[in-house]
Amino acid sequence: IQVWLDRRRPGQSRFASQRREADEIEILSGTFEGKTTGTPIQLMIRNTDQRSKDYGDIAEKFRPGHADITYWQKYGIRDYRGGGRSSARETAARVAAGGVARAALGQLVPGLWITGYMVAMGDREIDRDRFDWEEIDRNPFWTPDAKSAEDWAPYLDGLRKSGSSIGAIIEVTVRGCPPGLGAPVYGKLDTDLAAAMMSINAVKGVEIGEGMAAARLAGAANADEISMGSDGPEYDSNHSGGILGGISTGQDIVLRFAVKPTSSILTPRKTITKAGKATEIVTKGRHDPCVGIRAVPVAEAMAASVILDHFLLDRAQTGGARGLIG
Repeated sequence: IQVWLDRRRPGQSRFASQRREADEIEILSGTFEGKTTGTPIQLMIRNTDQRSKDYGDIAEKFRPGHADITYWQKYGIRDYRGGGRSSARETAARVAAGGVARAALGQLVPGLWITGYMVAMGDREIDRDRFDWEEIDRNPFWTPDAKSAEDWAPYLDGLRKSGSSIGAIIEVTVRGCPPGLGAPVYGKLDTDLAAAMMSINAVKGVEIGEGMAAARLAGAANADEISMGSDGPEYDSNHSGGILGGISTGQDIVLRFAVKPTSSILTPRKTITKAGKATEIVTKGRHDPCVGIRAVPVAEAMAASVILDHFLLDRAQTGGARGLIG
């Protein structure tokens, strides 16, 4: 669990929030001598570097682009000291839980790998011809394109110094997923993966496989042709993103999601107070110039949780039986 938390932890790079949290995991229950006992697993991550005073100036104001106003409209109360559950800090718990899911998947589905990476920062996209799996862990942007990482660094430095922010597109690939996970209609694997990604703060859109681009393809171009291989069906392409009819095909599962720019910025913006009066707001404090960077390990954790859920559901429903081909 700690390994995955360390990947998300703030304060490790000048390109992320300078908040410095140890993010040390404490397991309070559910394990004994390094193994789960079957009872609920309770985890704790302590906050050690919070600065509530940084938010005093916005106590009565709503931040444009932030959940401040909708939380207030629904509940009549909000925690302006960072945003409460709308804060990126909330995602530490997801990564911890995802660490448990990954440990289980390592036992149940050997050879399954879940890898997230950044494919675009603002309008600056990677070159897929330079895609290198090993490069992902070598740069602070979790990108498979070393040249893009080199170009993004000064670009993000400029945004950070100006007090602005930028969005990103993150891609997640699940390799080694067996066929048959998921179900038709209400139990679709892609439905649950999309919901999991959309539940991450600042995510505004998700696509699987060819996604929105599939609408521009003819049927013959989009359909992944099938042939019989020595170990079962083989596909000539993967426009489906590894899922057909809500059920995994055995190919790589590929999804992407869009992360909006951080709304807490130094640029003055028009807003209103809780009393409805017009005003301006400038958000001080320690914020991510590109929150998409730290969304990578969060997305991996969410994908692991969904895949584990569907593996266990499939085992309960089918006992692992499969329709034989050939």
